[in-house]
Amino acid sequence: MLDVLGLEPDDERVYRALLGRPNSTAIVLSDQLDLPHAHVDKALSRLVEWGLVTRSADERFTAAPPAMALGALISQRRDGLRMAEHALVTFAEEHRAAMTGSSISELIEVVTGVDAIRHRFLQVQQAARTQVRSFITAPFVALPPDENTAEPMAIGRGVQFRAVLDRAVLAEPGILDDAIDSLRRGVQLRVADQLPMKLVLADADLGLVPLAVTPDGEPGAALLHRSGLLDALDALFETVWRSADPLALSATVGESEPTVEVGPHGPTELDRRILALLLAGLTDLAAATQLGLSPRTLHRRLRHLMDLAGVRTRMQLGACAVRNGWAEPLRA
Repeated sequence: MLDVLGLEPDDERVYRALLGRPNSTAIVLSDQLDLPHAHVDKALSRLVEWGLVTRSADERFTAAPPAMALGALISQRRDGLRMAEHALVTFAEEHRAAMTGSSISELIEVVTGVDAIRHRFLQVQQAARTQVRSFITAPFVALPPDENTAEPMAIGRGVQFRAVLDRAVLAEPGILDDAIDSLRRGVQLRVADQLPMKLVLADADLGLVPLAVTPDGEPGAALLHRSGLLDALDALFETVWRSADPLALSATVGESEPTVEVGPHGPTELDRRILALLLAGLTDLAAATQLGLSPRTLHRRLRHLMDLAGVRTRMQLGACAVRNGWAEPLRA
């Protein structure tokens, strides 16, 4: 537990032992913990140095009160992190100033190979301080969405995520479950009919875009630093974002097929899921596959909804669904 403060496992064991046995000698602790005497001596020296343990003149050791000792240590670490954050801002400004007169080769780094691209993709998100923006298209070459470990970590430190999905991506297996997980974490998702490229942007400082496959078949990407080109990609994202449709999904996508029919006052949750997917642009077959339904069942549900709405065409049904809020965004 105390390893986050820089203590070794032996240090924590010795400190815990002293909490219940004050005024202990190193020999007693060694016997009690079944640790070599040399290990206990090193642990005690570190604990004394950190102020977690006091040493008497006759070489007896007592644990300092946890609230006092650990509280001071935590405060020191917190102050150190604040200083590191201030240093980061200073270094970032110095880096930007230095990059102003940089050559093209210093502003653009070419990355080749799946592993290298995956590493850079995670690094770009880890470097973000305020926001990450991305275009998501298929196929997923370097990292499928469900393996993007950097996203939840960045969200945990307050980074905002916005992503636009190519409409065709919604037909990829498992993508809807991944989208629901992201929406629950606070990611903002929209859908566009067609995206020009894959893209990930960290603040206004870094961007990663794909390159053509090399002659030997390896994928490539370009890591862009702050520049006019990165500013153009920033503007491109915001333009596409404004025209894209917010993604509307049900929180229970992936459940087994329900058998509940349309109630007297409106559509069931299954009906809402069907409408949400069709309004997002999925074909009947893709929507049925995502929901675990047969095409016949999906068509039967649509016919029932059309009867409920009193309309004759799907276009009229879509307008009715939007007007009456039958396909709403995810409710976490």
